[in-house]
Amino acid sequence: MTPTNGHTQTQRRTTEKTIMSNALILSGGGARAAYQVGVLKAVKDLLPSHHYNPFPIICGTSAGAINTLALAGRPGYFTDQVEALEKTWRNINAGDIYHTDLWGIVRNSLRLALSLVYSGTKASSPVALLDNKPLRKLLEGYIQFRQIDEAIASNRLQAVAVTAMSYSTGQSITFFQGLHDHWKRARRLGVRTGLTLDHVMASAAIPTIFPPVKIGDHFYGDGALRQLKPLSPALHLGASKLFVIGVSDNPYRQSFDEEVYHSPTLAQMISHMLNSAFIDTIESDLETLRAINRLTGAAGDNARTEEGIADFRQIEFLNISPSTAINELAESYLHELPRTVRFFLRATGATARGGGTSAASYLLFEPGFIGALIELGYSDTMKQSQRVRDFFQLPSTGDIGTENRPEVSTHG
Repeated sequence: MTPTNGHTQTQRRTTEKTIMSNALILSGGGARAAYQVGVLKAVKDLLPSHHYNPFPIICGTSAGAINTLALAGRPGYFTDQVEALEKTWRNINAGDIYHTDLWGIVRNSLRLALSLVYSGTKASSPVALLDNKPLRKLLEGYIQFRQIDEAIASNRLQAVAVTAMSYSTGQSITFFQGLHDHWKRARRLGVRTGLTLDHVMASAAIPTIFPPVKIGDHFYGDGALRQLKPLSPALHLGASKLFVIGVSDNPYRQSFDEEVYHSPTLAQMISHMLNSAFIDTIESDLETLRAINRLTGAAGDNARTEEGIADFRQIEFLNISPSTAINELAESYLHELPRTVRFFLRATGATARGGGTSAASYLLFEPGFIGALIELGYSDTMKQSQRVRDFFQLPSTGDIGTENRPEVSTHG
């Protein structure tokens, strides 16, 4: 063995040791989750040429749960997993996610309307606007759950988790596979189990849009709805460093000076409800984490012990989120949707004029929009390449200043 090879192996072991507490957190957002694929593609390109799993803990919610299991449930190195994920995303359209036929949408709309005045709907036939059986079929042929078992058994993975909401109790339930114990907090539980396709479909079941999924004796829906602490599952599973990929475009962009031309449309109201579930909670949790990091950084060990917070610790994290308004991006691709879906969106005001393009963006599983999001995620991450290198403790390229290091205690 040459000295160079010996040095490379030592570097590999050192690098692998530093990542054992890294967690990847993927938020929800329907079609917006394609942005996460672009970020992961950039991470793949920024990592060293030798292969290792950069995220031994992976947690996802809603569409982020799909990407979570798509990574964990595939063989090969991280490079192979990301490339397969990108290929799948770039080749899907709305018909691969939900049925787009006119009769099906009309029938489901009538059933949804009747359910408002008639409670006799069969439990075996949940009410929803869209039938997402195509998504289940797509994931059945993609996710290999035995790979999760093998990866955990061989220590390539520590834990994989997806979060759903119980319609029976209103609790946020994180189903995870790993060697950790259950946990219980206010309105949220961690349940160790063997993950199945039902857990993924439940986590991504947007209320009224996609049908709830029955697991055991209870029905579950989209995990983002009651997930008040989306960073919490990763911390319970042993993470000390968080790599968070959001789908919100600059939470400080909004202005109170915008002109109002009409009363809010149905789609506009739905947009805000969806955003409050998929976007607002993770931004709020990140702000809380920043505050805790500042407090623990300012207080010494004795002070934390006196205040009863001795177990509090600083959590390093890196948050990547879109630099471009997703709503504006979606406007350019609405024409790609099937005619039946476009008709429904126009009827509810999910257009630029109606102010509801945010709602439309969650359903825009079409190549143009998906491709644009992947490229945006890749570009946004590459612009912060030094922050990514610092997160993984990789050698600096020297082309970006240290002011962009991963956040620990401060943020603008």
